[in-house]
Amino acid sequence: MKTKKKSRKWLKITGGILLILLVAGGAYAFTVYNSLKGAVETMHQPIERKQSEKREKPVAFKEKDPFSVLMLGVDERKGDRGRSDTIIVLTVNPNNNSVKMLSIPRDTRTEIVGKGKEDKINHAYAFGGVPMAMDTVENFLDIPIDYYMQVNMEGFQDIVDAVGGVTVRNDLDFTSDGFHFAKKELTLNGEKALAYTRMRYEDPRGDFGRQTRQRQIIQAVIKEGASISSITNFSDIFTAIGKNVKTNLTFDQLIDIQKNYQTVGTNIQQMEIKETGTKINKIYYGLVSAEEKQKIQSELKAQLELN
Repeated sequence: MKTKKKSRKWLKITGGILLILLVAGGAYAFTVYNSLKGAVETMHQPIERKQSEKREKPVAFKEKDPFSVLMLGVDERKGDRGRSDTIIVLTVNPNNNSVKMLSIPRDTRTEIVGKGKEDKINHAYAFGGVPMAMDTVENFLDIPIDYYMQVNMEGFQDIVDAVGGVTVRNDLDFTSDGFHFAKKELTLNGEKALAYTRMRYEDPRGDFGRQTRQRQIIQAVIKEGASISSITNFSDIFTAIGKNVKTNLTFDQLIDIQKNYQTVGTNIQQMEIKETGTKINKIYYGLVSAEEKQKIQSELKAQLELN
């Protein structure tokens, strides 16, 4: 239970690392190209799912169409599909040069598409895998979910270590998982980055403070991954990604993203859903008001340039 809780919290910071590394990178040397190709071949896993009815035509990366990606952080166990304890929707728009990152709390109560009932949104993956999770999130947000990336819960540490660690400016003195984090600039490896981001209860800012640290780690990984000094480490970076990520994006599509969406990774905007916690039949749920849902949906539709 402790490991699952630990993984659930810190995995939120993976919210676009693979995508951002790919779109922020530009054109690289032949050896890096081959490393990327090998990683994509390892992680490519298509799914059987019809094109969303919320799109008139498929996304065309060469035309720089805005698109969405569902990030699922999954605790994979032997003989058990598990649940997507981290759910993040990325909407990418090269025309306004931004990525909007929306974290959906796992206890959010909504209709589970394909089951005909309301339940916690993270149960969709347990019931029907990636396709049902995509359909459920699509219905909840009323936007097309074009692609998915499923991240192994243990994967983020490998990615942080692959870029050689990250440097952050810590503004709160605290201890988490046996590590002390002084109020100063810190250099963190994967294990320490996990502990740094998962602390919440000692922070007077609560979730806001934790999300701030998550954002720091994301930006630090992007900085390290895109730096000249990290070019020689791209083999390790892509190997770590290949082992821990599954996606229906193809190699050719990722190359098109590199060519046409190079700068969007420098402008990541966090979005949050306001919920009211309640118990129904002794089970805790997060309820989203109609007004809050409409607000979120409108912002995402604008980001995807949907009528």
